[in-house]
Amino acid sequence: MTGAGGLFTTTAMSAVFSPRAHVAQMLRFEAALVRAAARAGIVPEAAATTIADACRVELYDVDDLHAQAATAGTVAIPLVRALTERVSEPARGWVHWGATSQDAIDTALVLQMRDGLTLLRDDLRGLCAEAASLAERHRRTLMVGRTLLQQALPITFGLKAARWLALAARRLEALDALRADALTLQFGGAAGTLASLGDRGLEVALHLADELGLPLPDLPWHAERDRTATVAAALGITAGAMQKIAVDVVLLAQTEVGEAAEAASAGKGGSSAMPQKRNPVDAVASIAASRLALALASAVMSGMAQEHERGSGGWQAEWAAGPELFRFTAGAVVRTRRALDGLEVDVERMRVNLDGRGGAAMSESLAAALATRLGRSEAHALVKSLGERAARERRALGDVALADARVRDVLSDAEVARALDPARYLGSADAFIDRALAAYRRAVSGP
Repeated sequence: MTGAGGLFTTTAMSAVFSPRAHVAQMLRFEAALVRAAARAGIVPEAAATTIADACRVELYDVDDLHAQAATAGTVAIPLVRALTERVSEPARGWVHWGATSQDAIDTALVLQMRDGLTLLRDDLRGLCAEAASLAERHRRTLMVGRTLLQQALPITFGLKAARWLALAARRLEALDALRADALTLQFGGAAGTLASLGDRGLEVALHLADELGLPLPDLPWHAERDRTATVAAALGITAGAMQKIAVDVVLLAQTEVGEAAEAASAGKGGSSAMPQKRNPVDAVASIAASRLALALASAVMSGMAQEHERGSGGWQAEWAAGPELFRFTAGAVVRTRRALDGLEVDVERMRVNLDGRGGAAMSESLAAALATRLGRSEAHALVKSLGERAARERRALGDVALADARVRDVLSDAEVARALDPARYLGSADAFIDRALAAYRRAVSGP
């Protein structure tokens, strides 16, 4: 891929979904088809061998085939014509026997999707490993949790990383499930009946599925695009998951927050005008790639209402949207992985921010301590007034609390100190980290 789009994908995924790769997979389908027909006793073995030997992508001008497709309507038509011309006369009549263009195009795309999902799975595993490492190393690193972009309660950076990990691990499992449920053979002939194969159609289909290592669906799915839409939705959700992680990194890297930064390297994250800038370029690229992927997922899903036995427009839109969706999802995953790889965590800045505003983030903890003596409503109102006073007078919440007679009447100095200690108000954070790590281990032990 050239242009700006190349910033938001990977070389490996672009190769899997290149025009050349698609033609190669179509030829793989044609070779498997003729071998399957030979196994069923329909095509002579000699003809099958001749045709299969000619199904090598290097024998064809891919650019010319795609140029012809603009007139023919599909690249399958000029490809089948070129394949037929390449084989000897006795074998020509058996080329593409029993199939239709959509069988070759859809099955080729399924094979590309299978390869693409393998790449995504590998990259997600790498991302999970980075997040797992952060979760384990920073399970005691205190920071402030934020809700609606406002400081809320103390958490640990390990817990934040564990949530990233759990999110990515769930996507890993979701993509694995697609292999059996959505990536199936497409083979139905002209109108989904395999009529040209007589009563041998299902037998050939079984052999074809075996040749390609694909599950055989109950029946062809030319105009029923739920499987393709399921893949698109899964990729879109995966891209969106990456965007959530990347947005967190961008927010943590803000100058005013300064709690994390992407790993520094020569030439990374600078500005053409401002020497002081250190931009989170990987996280930003992930967000961009994710937004592109989500738009393309919608394009695929919006084409599900296909007409009768073969669609007119919705199916064709998949040819462009599907490969691009894989490319941009790969970009989102890889860029998020890079953002986490070597992420610089400023533990001291996290503590400074947590203690900022006079320790106001510990208000709920103080209210909970007071509630055991005063009741919840009265304790909440008291801490709210203490917090407002502390902010107005620019004092620490603890100092204001210790100077208040209502607090001193029910809590000792030691009890106030415990209530204002962030390390004592983390609830089940440690257990949640352990659960995220356990779920990750289950996810990566899958297929």
